[in-house]
Amino acid sequence: MFVFIHYAIALAVSVRVLLRPRLEPTVRLSWILVIELVPLVGILAYVLFGEIRMRGAEVEHMVNVRSRLSGLWRPSPAQVRQPPEFAAPIIAANRATTGFGAVTGNRAELLAEDDGAIADLVSAIDEARDHVHILFYIWLDDPSGRSVAEAAIRAAVRGVKVRAVIDAFGSRAFGRSEAWSKMREAGVVCVEALPLGLPVIGSLFRRMDLRNHRKIVVIDHELGFTGSRNCADRAFAIKPRYAPWIDVFLRIEGPVVRQMQAVFLQDWMSYSGEDLGEMLEYAPPDLRTKAIAQVVATGPDDRQGSLSDCMVTMIHAARERLVITTPYYVPDSSLDAAIRTAARRGVEVTMILPARNDSLVVQATSEGFYYGLVSAGVKLMLYHGGLLHSKILTADGRMVMLGSANMDRRSFELNYEMNMLFVDSDLTRQLDDRQKGYMAEAELITISELRGWSLWRRLRNNLLALAAPIL
Repeated sequence: MFVFIHYAIALAVSVRVLLRPRLEPTVRLSWILVIELVPLVGILAYVLFGEIRMRGAEVEHMVNVRSRLSGLWRPSPAQVRQPPEFAAPIIAANRATTGFGAVTGNRAELLAEDDGAIADLVSAIDEARDHVHILFYIWLDDPSGRSVAEAAIRAAVRGVKVRAVIDAFGSRAFGRSEAWSKMREAGVVCVEALPLGLPVIGSLFRRMDLRNHRKIVVIDHELGFTGSRNCADRAFAIKPRYAPWIDVFLRIEGPVVRQMQAVFLQDWMSYSGEDLGEMLEYAPPDLRTKAIAQVVATGPDDRQGSLSDCMVTMIHAARERLVITTPYYVPDSSLDAAIRTAARRGVEVTMILPARNDSLVVQATSEGFYYGLVSAGVKLMLYHGGLLHSKILTADGRMVMLGSANMDRRSFELNYEMNMLFVDSDLTRQLDDRQKGYMAEAELITISELRGWSLWRRLRNNLLALAAPIL
């Protein structure tokens, strides 16, 4: 009777998998195999992690917020010009995915790789006059994290409106820290994104592993900071054995800051209920530069497309050179195929990944893709100078996409992410130079080395790579 009931339930769940819309065939097949071959555990795994469940009222509220804001951030005609032919497909794909168009007249400065980047952020907060908006996935109670908290407190005390958002899981320790409490006491309005609540009961209504992975700071409408860096020291106290954490962080000015503001306000209004739509009526000044920029923000409640689609379009557009840096490589099939195809058609493709990852499962899964990449002609390099956490994609020395999103399904489907596209040769050159610095501390992986891996390692990696569609 138990076996009969189990297989009846497994069949029903498998039918559910087959009937779900917008699901890749590889994902369907992977889940059906898990459900049918792993008794009870497979069914439970699908129930908990197989679908992106969110409370209906929560999604409706987010949709209403986006609708409220969508008409307020439109750029003036002077800020939009015909993009270069090589960038037009990428800009169109980004807009189809996220709704933001590209604007010109921006300036982006690549900040130092060390903790000086946080010092630059603190200085900017100390100069704020009207408001400071801060959102970080991870905010640690370490020297860097406390320095930002203290700057936020100083700003609030002198009358600046400071709003701060942390992810309830990624910054769970900071949400219980004295620094967070002092920020509230000083008048900083503090909100936790995606609160966990009661995990067992909550999991019935919403997936408990949804995260707000964004890193955004907007100051006085005109200045923004973003990149891969969390609000923490490079020493990254919660995982010191992998330190230093290697990141990129940008200081941004110009009309595109309005798009960054829109992303922050979408989150703020969704979590707090405070309507701040009128703030988008302010348009940052055009700096009269040729730099084109565009925000690409995605999340599990709005599945018009994914950052994978945007990256794939950019990879296909490359003609001479691609340099890719990512800490986690667990791609969907289209992204992996696009990278290998680019190398086969003569594009010089270099990928830089950390030699040692903070997740053994992710590292092993990533290794399952190495042979296909290297055999296609990709120059695959493993970085040994710490945990390489930067997320950078440069093409032909003319354009770059960077931000919070990794090249994995979590970033594409489960996380709230924000990347930015810059069509700017100067910034792209700086980021190519930064990546050359990574290469100087990396080793090149060859086919012969991959063939020399132990039978167990190859079996483990390829088995986990098969499960990549559901990881």
